[in-house]
Amino acid sequence: MSKYDEIQQSAYDANMQLPKLGLVLFTFGNVSAADRTAGVFAIKPSGVPYEDLSPAKMVIVDFDGKIVEGTLRPSSDTLTHAVLYKHWEKIGGIVHTHSTYATAWAQSHRSIPIFGTTHADHNTVDIPCAPPMSDEMIQGNYEYETGFQIMHALKEKNLGYEEIEMILVGNHAPFTWGKTPEKAVYNSAVLECIAQMALLTEQINPNAPRLQDSLIKKHFERKHGPDSYYGQ
Repeated sequence: MSKYDEIQQSAYDANMQLPKLGLVLFTFGNVSAADRTAGVFAIKPSGVPYEDLSPAKMVIVDFDGKIVEGTLRPSSDTLTHAVLYKHWEKIGGIVHTHSTYATAWAQSHRSIPIFGTTHADHNTVDIPCAPPMSDEMIQGNYEYETGFQIMHALKEKNLGYEEIEMILVGNHAPFTWGKTPEKAVYNSAVLECIAQMALLTEQINPNAPRLQDSLIKKHFERKHGPDSYYGQ
């Protein structure tokens, strides 16, 4: 038994959702689950097929990216997760995938326009695409710098991490986060759906208009506003 059993189980359960939701191929993705009190997170081991995972194989890492417990090498994206946990104190889970449609937008260096109410149910703005990393950052501590790349992109757009819980990294792929690993996985699935819808929208009508402000406000606030009435 480990004192980290709870976050190891949480990280395992969340990781196992990625292939079920069609968000990963082979080992192209990872989820982490944080314990804020202990200052650590559990993350998928690097390159291990999903069918070979278990809760005990989740690696425990601190917010500086140092291994605390575990015999396997953690995900290659561990330092990105560590940076975000260290600077964003209200998140409890992070997901990184190379899901097809969201990654295609990232490779195109394009934010995803807010075309419809499905998008507005979750965000009031375009899903941002962070600019590709500079050569200097790439040649440095790449995964560590990716965390700052994400934070800087939100800051430049005057967006907070609690306001929007998903981003595309230019030439790379999407990252999502949330208060729990489950919410981060949900956000990853929603992002992929919105990315696919937006692509199809532009294919059907290259001049498709953005959603009007009144509909953005209505759909977001009916789910998330002070007088929300969506759900039970």
